[in-house]
Amino acid sequence: MREKLHTLVMLWAGRSAVEIATAVRNGEVKATTVVEEHLRVISERDPGVGAFRLVREQALDEARLLEKRGDLAELPLAGVPVAVKDNVEVAGEATRGGSAATPDTPAPEDHVTVARLRAAGAVVVGLTNLPELGLVAFGDSPYGIVRNPWNLSRTAGGSSAGSAAAVAAGMVPIALGNDGMGSLRIPAACCGVLAIKPGTGLVPAPANDWERLTENGPLARTAADLSLALSVLAGDPALAEAWRGGRRVEPPPRLLRSVWADDDQVWEPQPPPDGPEPFDLRVAYAPQPLPPGLRVDGEFRAAVRGAAETLRVAGHTVVEHGRRLPAWLGPASVACWLARAAESVEGLDRGRLERRTRALARAGRVLGALGLDGVRGRERWRGYGADQWFGDADALITPALAAIPPRAERWGERGFLRNAGTNVRYAPATAPWNMCGWPAVTVPLATHSGGLPIGVQIVAPPGGEPHLLGLAAQLQAAHPPLRPPGFSF
Repeated sequence: MREKLHTLVMLWAGRSAVEIATAVRNGEVKATTVVEEHLRVISERDPGVGAFRLVREQALDEARLLEKRGDLAELPLAGVPVAVKDNVEVAGEATRGGSAATPDTPAPEDHVTVARLRAAGAVVVGLTNLPELGLVAFGDSPYGIVRNPWNLSRTAGGSSAGSAAAVAAGMVPIALGNDGMGSLRIPAACCGVLAIKPGTGLVPAPANDWERLTENGPLARTAADLSLALSVLAGDPALAEAWRGGRRVEPPPRLLRSVWADDDQVWEPQPPPDGPEPFDLRVAYAPQPLPPGLRVDGEFRAAVRGAAETLRVAGHTVVEHGRRLPAWLGPASVACWLARAAESVEGLDRGRLERRTRALARAGRVLGALGLDGVRGRERWRGYGADQWFGDADALITPALAAIPPRAERWGERGFLRNAGTNVRYAPATAPWNMCGWPAVTVPLATHSGGLPIGVQIVAPPGGEPHLLGLAAQLQAAHPPLRPPGFSF
């Protein structure tokens, strides 16, 4: 299969969303051509990866309609193919959430985030796989196993597994997922792409938002694409260029015609520079922020130090954060997770649920009956604990994962201890920031000696999304993104 992948020669597949949208707006390529090429790539690559539950062949018809829009030349995502996680409503498609127990009735309308993507000119090419009800950091479900494009024997992470794998494998330039305890950042780190979990309230949340633990957000290969996608999802055009200098940038005025100019003379603003601009923040780094008893792979700790040094060279004030997260936060996070599992299965046929899902929900019900639902710990962390522990930095770098991704297997057929234990051991670093609602981004930085990508997580206080996008762009400029072996163009 890998030899066949190398033979693919595409003009637009593999390009960034910014490049595609610019070309479609300028009439250099038709949206139908772009979408057709990406559908062809999906047909070639996805059988070995398993990113998609559903590929939407009607995407070509939707691209044709897009070409007739009178505002095509103004659309920020004109003709850009996007993938949507299969727990976000897409009109006319069933939202299965990785489960055989969910209804197969088509959604009557798009979720707000999907509607915003379409309004901006994006074309939804398919729905991506996730573990049942998005409960774990694996990619398996009754619809198959999502495999990591960097190593097909390893999981793509979860729960936005298919979205991350689709971006990493070049099947789409951007994808929509969501993050309840790390479900954007974990698979992004596993697959070597970027993802941002917005802070509470910036982007419309999923229908089942896990009591506001979960936020919708984008995945992409470049910081510029991540900024653009986030701006569309948030309905805030000033975020589109935030990657350049770590701040919101109001869109430039429309082209102005001089009263002294001839009809064909128009004043145009100077184009912005290609790369990120210098800016100065106080950035802390914590190679080992986890409580005692939880280990972090040495190469992952080294990546955090490497990211800190890169940002120091870029002009930031960099300091080490030596304290570990409080010991009580881990159990509170696990209790919140299991309580959400118990809620997620309500109204579903238990006989059609996976063994793993039933076990997680049962554990959540038991803890809830004992009054151990994590609510007090979450309120403590959200109310003042996170702010006190974080300190006076503008941003904090931590590992995104604690260990390399586990094997890509049918974890859903296993019980509570194997699933919960493996989740906690390899991906314990992301949940604290859902517990308090702060924004966080994952950025690929290096390659592990085992051949898998290493990502770092950067966290900011509320409202810090522009800082995160700017820092991500600076890291990416110093450490350019790589394609998985066999998935280049």
